[in-house]
Amino acid sequence: MKVLGISGSPRARGNTARLLTEVLRGVSDVGGEASAVSLSEYVIAGCVGCERCRRDLTCTRFNDGMTLLYPRIVEADALVLGSPVYHYNVTSQMKAFIDRLYAFYDFTDERPRGYSSRLAGRERKAVVFAVGEQADPADLGVALEALSLPLRPLGYEVVAELPVLNCFEPGIVGKKKEVLEQAYRCGRDLAAALSGA
Repeated sequence: MKVLGISGSPRARGNTARLLTEVLRGVSDVGGEASAVSLSEYVIAGCVGCERCRRDLTCTRFNDGMTLLYPRIVEADALVLGSPVYHYNVTSQMKAFIDRLYAFYDFTDERPRGYSSRLAGRERKAVVFAVGEQADPADLGVALEALSLPLRPLGYEVVAELPVLNCFEPGIVGKKKEVLEQAYRCGRDLAAALSGA
């Protein structure tokens, strides 16, 4: 099983990266092949709605970080998406990544248009998590939904959504053993879902 982890944090070594490492460790410990990507290391333009991807079956408007990530997404049996909460939502880096997944859809010509995903049909799975500063889960806003909802019509079953609270200072989550254990269990659960166990 191949699992691709995506960190939407602009902080390369912050809380999101640490949690992503724990989720992927949970996958690796049961024999899965896990790799991580930090979107802060890529330049990804936002979707401009040009619709070229409908004709070309990939985004040909931009030659950027998504050009490198598309093949890895296709190869992966599962995605792990993590983002800090920025103003009740995901980061702009994660939003651009998610919007550019639109290139995997095929559309019909009637109105309203029917659609299907070229990623569907492989029983793909996903885990999502959002990292917030505040103690109230309401302050995560729509971040978890912004991560999970777009994945479902693309063909992913979201097996875990992890809300992480009270984490602002870079690396503070490393002192929260219970949260790290939850992230690790999410990885184990993801691996079990992929293996059908």
